[in-house]
Order: sequence, then structure tokens, then C-alpha cells
Amino acid sequence: MTTESARPAGAGPRRVPLTEGCRQVSTLAARNLMHIRRNPDELIDLSVVPVMLLLLFTYVFGGAIADSTSEYLQFVLPGVIVMSAMLGTLSTGMGLNVDVMKGYLDRLRSLPVARSAPLAGRILADTAKQAWSMALLLGIGAVLGFRVQTDAASVLGALLLLCVFSFALSWLAVLFGVIAADPEKVQNLGFAVVFPMAFTSGAFVPKDTMPGWLDWWVNVNPAGQLVDAVRGLLIGGPVAAPAFRVVLFTVLCTAVLLPVAVNAVKRKV
Repeated sequence: MTTESARPAGAGPRRVPLTEGCRQVSTLAARNLMHIRRNPDELIDLSVVPVMLLLLFTYVFGGAIADSTSEYLQFVLPGVIVMSAMLGTLSTGMGLNVDVMKGYLDRLRSLPVARSAPLAGRILADTAKQAWSMALLLGIGAVLGFRVQTDAASVLGALLLLCVFSFALSWLAVLFGVIAADPEKVQNLGFAVVFPMAFTSGAFVPKDTMPGWLDWWVNVNPAGQLVDAVRGLLIGGPVAAPAFRVVLFTVLCTAVLLPVAVNAVKRKV
């Protein structure tokens, strides 16, 4: 036996060229997208649930919060899109948790695959799924009476900003997917983060109607900044300041959570 075999069998190299790493990420992302064809139930999370949220908020709360449901639809649709995007990140953690439980990541260790490729591939695929969900909500909203007050470039900017924010938040979902014992616990951990952020963001009610002691959180809540930016891009209003804060949060969140998530996966598998 030579010294080259001292490395544990199946360990596989972890450093790969950039171009090869990008190819691995795209391949694994395509693998995750193909699951929709084999498991159509995923379409419920991507399509039915967001549309149901939009209908419920518009026609159950619209008359009480605004003068009419059509007026409330103009206000609430950007908020529903943001909440749907945040909920969509949970599928990243739940899917990764299943991969860990079934030994899928262990099998990848026997291949010359970069450690971050399975995580990045899953996040990339789930970001594409969320883009579909966001576009669907805009389409359904238009049917219900929502009218974009800006232009096509602003709509694309809103979708891009949502995808960027979701990408950053997905790394937290990855961390939950690694440390949780099963997908249900991933979902519970995610709900404990998503729901407080979403409901105090001004997505469903004006921020000035909330208690004064919440002001400090409402002003720094990254989900609230995202709602403000998306609302401005779709129906008009301030965009530059909230969008800058969203990008800043995205950079900081990714810089902190990405290495933590990758290290957690290393310890897990």
C-alpha cells in the first residue's frame, strides 16, 4: 500500500476548479428541480399555498383593514409575495434534512464533489422554484385586480431582490436542516423565525398601527425593508434606502451563515 492510500477511501477531494464547481452546482440544482416531475406534491407548496394566502388575506381581512378588498389587494400583494418567499426557504432545509437522513450526502462524499456544491445546488433550485411562485402570485393578483403602477424593469427588480433575499435566508434553513432531527422540526424552527418577521414587517397592516414598543424592531426588521422595497417597485414609493438595507442584510447573512452551514454539514456527514 502506498502513501497515497492513506487518505480514507471515499473521502474524495474537496477542492475543485471554479468551472468544475459551477458545473457541479448546476447539475445538482437540475437534480432537485427534476423532483417536481416525480413528486407533484411539491407544486402545492409552490402554487396552491401562496395563492390561498393571497385569497384569504384579501377577502377575509381586506374589508376590515381597508375601505375595500380591491384597495387592500394593492397593499397586501407585495407582502404576500414576501411571506411566500420566506416560507419557501423552509423547503431548502427540509429537503436537505431528508438528504442527510437517507444518506444522499454520504454517497456524495465518495465522489470528487465540492462540499458546498450540494448546498448551493439545492438553494439555487429552490430559488428558481420561488421565482415561479412569485410570478404566479403576480399573475393571479392581476386577475383579481392588482395593477402594477411602475414598469417592467421595476417588476424584474422586485423579483431579483426577492430571489437575492431568499438566497441569503436559505442558508439559515440549511443550518436548521442539518441540526434538526427530522423535517417536521425543521419546519417548526423555520416558522419560529418566519412568522414573527413576516407579521411585524408591515406586509399585512400599516406599520404605524403597531404598538410603540415594536417600533425599534419594525424599523430594523429585514423582512420589513424587503416589503417596503418590493411595494415601492410594484406600486411606487421609496426604493433605494430599503433596497440597500436588503442587499446589506443579504451580504452579511450569507457571509455569516454560509461557512457555519457548510461546517455543520461537514460535522454531520
